[in-house]
Amino acid sequence: MQSVDVAIVGGGMVGLAVACGLQGSGLRVAVIESQLPQPLVPEAAPELRVSAINAASEKLLTHLGAWSKISERASSYHGMEVWERDSFGQIAFDDKSFGFSHLGHIIENSVIHQALWQRAEQCSDISLMAPVDISQVAWGENEAFLTFKDGTMLTARLVVGADGANSWLRDKADIPLTFWDYNHHALVATIRTAEPHQAVARQVFHGEGILAFLPLSDPHLCSIVWSLPPEEAARMQQADDEAFNQALSVAFNMRLGLCSVESERRTFPLTGRYARSFAAHRLALVGDAAHTIHPLAGQGVNLGFMDAAELIAEIRRLHREGKDFGQHLYLRRYERSRKHSAAVMLASMQGFRDLFAGSNPAKKLFRDIGLKLADTLPGVKPQLVRQAMGLQDLPSWLR
Repeated sequence: MQSVDVAIVGGGMVGLAVACGLQGSGLRVAVIESQLPQPLVPEAAPELRVSAINAASEKLLTHLGAWSKISERASSYHGMEVWERDSFGQIAFDDKSFGFSHLGHIIENSVIHQALWQRAEQCSDISLMAPVDISQVAWGENEAFLTFKDGTMLTARLVVGADGANSWLRDKADIPLTFWDYNHHALVATIRTAEPHQAVARQVFHGEGILAFLPLSDPHLCSIVWSLPPEEAARMQQADDEAFNQALSVAFNMRLGLCSVESERRTFPLTGRYARSFAAHRLALVGDAAHTIHPLAGQGVNLGFMDAAELIAEIRRLHREGKDFGQHLYLRRYERSRKHSAAVMLASMQGFRDLFAGSNPAKKLFRDIGLKLADTLPGVKPQLVRQAMGLQDLPSWLR
């Protein structure tokens, strides 16, 4: 029977970040993943699933030694624009006005994943166990027991649940989940625009939809996330290219001229989730296993990376002090901090989405005035920029 100090179940971006962050702490770490990562094709077209990585996550990835590899395929963006269609309400900001070199980066998820996987492979105190499936887990007094489908076993002082939105571990630990359907599906695709995007991330609210254009390294290519009611998302996915391009260009107010789709179109349902506990005896949840939010502000993975950063610091501190970091009593500090951050983000996204839903004229006027005031009142924009960059949520060791 193999024995480790920390077993991370789920070798996605957030799980691998926790593993890489514990490197050199004197702890033995295992990452348990059911699939081997697909190798990247250097000249391939951009992947459909991308993340808007903010400054806080960039700091973490740099600290973990993965950023140099990631930055080769990252597209930095220098401005942001948000507006409502057919109205005077809009807000815009750029990095230079606030003394920053960039606001964030748009990066394919597979690029981040591959860089972290390769980094973990280089660490002698991390074992990457893949492809491996777990069949059972038991929570003992001093350790957790994981049984794999081939009959072998692993014990760990702490299990980290990084196994995604439908977390098997969260379920096995009987942690209740609050969840709600946003009644929207996200349609993702790669789009070519007639005019260059000028490294500006743009988002428009239109009727029942929210459309984000995320700039890629090619000046005429953007990744889109179009949040729509399910029937409308299905219709847009099945529409022929000409009808889709026309509907997209109109929804986007022709801001970048005519748009043409360059990839397949994929849709997935949007669900908000919030685990009632982010930790239990011998278990800590991170990333989507703990919370999922609307992609409205592109903050999902950034929230997960800050879970990783907080948990890394907490495990290292407890280990240095000779404490049993698998006890729920000691994991409560991590839990309190991250539950608060996730709750604030979930509530603000929900409030924002409710505010921009529907076309009631009074509500629309209220929205437009709100956007206009945010754009013009002194002191508001710097706060919004810091929030978008994740600088409000940065653990002290990364500052």
